Amino acid sequence: MYVLGVPREQDVLLDMVERGALRIFPLDTTDVPRLRALMRKYGTRPMDLADATLVRVAEREGLHRIFTLDDDFRIYRLGRNRLFTIVP
Repeated sequence: MYVLGVPREQDVLLDMVERGALRIFPLDTTDVPRLRALMRKYGTRPMDLADATLVRVAEREGLHRIFTLDDDFRIYRLGRNRLFTIVP
């Protein structure tokens, strides 16, 4: 949302969520230990909470394809050292 900046483009993204084209997954307290571990693992290239959340949800939900403009996702790994498939 932040990168989109303009409210009209942000509305398009929210429309995609409403249509089911994008999904938003919840976190709960059981995810916190893994979030901490991820943020420590990538300590030499600090991982923020937003990135750790995306990696955690991808691991938990068995996802590997991610839409992002963040180059850090070329470094982050899923279980068994798997790479993300980055879109675009």
